[in-house]
Amino acid sequence: EEKFSRGEGLTQTDIHTLLLKSQYNHINHLDQKLDEVVADNAKLRVDFEVRFAELETKFAGLETKFAGLETKFAGLETKFAGLETKFEAAQVKMQETIISTMKWYIGGAGVVLILLKALDIFVK
Repeated sequence: EEKFSRGEGLTQTDIHTLLLKSQYNHINHLDQKLDEVVADNAKLRVDFEVRFAELETKFAGLETKFAGLETKFAGLETKFAGLETKFEAAQVKMQETIISTMKWYIGGAGVVLILLKALDIFVK
């Protein structure tokens, strides 16, 4: 470097020395970058493991909630089946009541007709 700054010519050894120095600096720079990449990779691995553990915990919680929902749905299905049975029983009872009422109305109308006919016969 001193020879070059004085305007002197460089020898092959000087050129090789400068090239080696440049290569050495480049290798040191690449080594620093590699260390940074390794450190970032290790940090990412730790972050990934932490997030993966969080996800596992959340999935376990979701599985528990889904199991609870399945239990609740089974209970609802049982209640709906009970309601369906009650509605069917109420429908049968209403049909029986309607039939009984219709019989009474028809019977009552028949009795009224017979009484009116008998009254008509006795009045003549």
